[in-house]
Amino acid sequence: MSELTFPAGFLWGGALAANQSEGGYREGGKGLTTVDMIPHGPARMPVKLGLEKRFTLRDDEYYPSHEAIDFYHRYKEDIALMAEMGFTVFRTSIAWSRLYPRGDEPEPNPEGIAFYRSLFEECKKYGIEPLVTLCHFDVPMHLVMEYGSWRSRKMVDFFARYARTCFEAFDGLVKYWLTFNEINILLHSPFSGAGLAFEAGENQDQVKYQAAHHELVASALATRIAHEVNPANQVGCMLAGGNFYPWSCKPEDVWAALEKDRENLFFIDVQARGAYPAYAARLFREKGVTIEMASDDAETLKNSVDFVSFSYYASRCASAEMNEQNSSAANVVKSLTNPYIKRSDWGWGIDPLGLRITMNMMYDRYQKPLFLVENGLGAQDTVEADGSINDDYRISYLREHIRAMAQAIDDGVPVMGYTTWGCIDLVAASTGEMSKRYGFVYVDRDDLGRGTLARSRKKSFWWYKKVIASNGRDLS
Repeated sequence: MSELTFPAGFLWGGALAANQSEGGYREGGKGLTTVDMIPHGPARMPVKLGLEKRFTLRDDEYYPSHEAIDFYHRYKEDIALMAEMGFTVFRTSIAWSRLYPRGDEPEPNPEGIAFYRSLFEECKKYGIEPLVTLCHFDVPMHLVMEYGSWRSRKMVDFFARYARTCFEAFDGLVKYWLTFNEINILLHSPFSGAGLAFEAGENQDQVKYQAAHHELVASALATRIAHEVNPANQVGCMLAGGNFYPWSCKPEDVWAALEKDRENLFFIDVQARGAYPAYAARLFREKGVTIEMASDDAETLKNSVDFVSFSYYASRCASAEMNEQNSSAANVVKSLTNPYIKRSDWGWGIDPLGLRITMNMMYDRYQKPLFLVENGLGAQDTVEADGSINDDYRISYLREHIRAMAQAIDDGVPVMGYTTWGCIDLVAASTGEMSKRYGFVYVDRDDLGRGTLARSRKKSFWWYKKVIASNGRDLS
């Protein structure tokens, strides 16, 4: 391809999540959520995985989500920075517990609705389309403690009520919606992904896949409601993307990679196709899982999404001999270390061609438009004596991935837009660190919550502004 080309109207922007940026965790009537219980430090991973129950806050621990980067109070300043870069889309999420502090109330919290209405109006003032995730790794803690979170069928109705509230309250302000963020992470990080904490000796696969079924029904129901409220609404699912490569050409390794891909794509197979895939029956049988379904679930699931959104940070490797000892702990999705690609400071493989491979696979599989809603490099940034931040490594990473995305478009893959992850530095979901930075905008905050929260532009800020202004043609 001689020249990078993106279609007219291609949406360029960045992404944040309420639980990693807003703070204000008890302001405006907001209730506690799962992420508010996840501390920074050695207990973080056991809590995220649902292996250690944390249903009360402790005085001796630091919880990064409680203040985060204070987007709750600074959103107008931050959106102005996005507008300065030329964003035409901004992905964010609604904190479920701002609208329904307990999750099961009959009526929403008007302060929460007023906050998000103001946020979306601020976006529209600058010609920025909000792309809004309904559930981005935060479940109201009352629903966890009272009902067991997504273990319970009652969650479907609670979520449907919440979703309808959003579609009606923000009609005319938001037309692009995502139901569940990285829904497949439920399998890998059950508490942070879906509010699941396990009892000793229970079949964790049974719990996870029954919860997944409830989420899939809720997602399909929300999709139907969105189209009822306004036929112009477009609803997407969201996958933590990245293909698994076979470790070798040994047939057993190829099969292992296919199985790992299916594990990740299982949810999107249902959301994009409207029914469980054929391989689900064997999967459930081998894991000792029996899914309880209501009589109308199969019909509800037919409400498939309009587009498929996904995150892409790295590809992965799998082999038949894969185990806890030889796989990377760089992310909750386990992978063998690929010797053919470079790795980030946090051990994530850097593989732009893997993005093109993933996009071609996904479009071949689903035949629906794609939307790359998370992509970025978590790295340590240095503030120079003059205040500048020369993050050429981030520019290099993004440049090559944008180039790969353009190549996928040239392959015939329809792509709606691109939102880089953490366009403003935020709390890292995996580690709870601020030092793992993704943004074009630096936030003066350290891993223990110290700093002024002042914003400053990095070198990549000006680079991305140029990329957007040229509709992706100028990546220099």
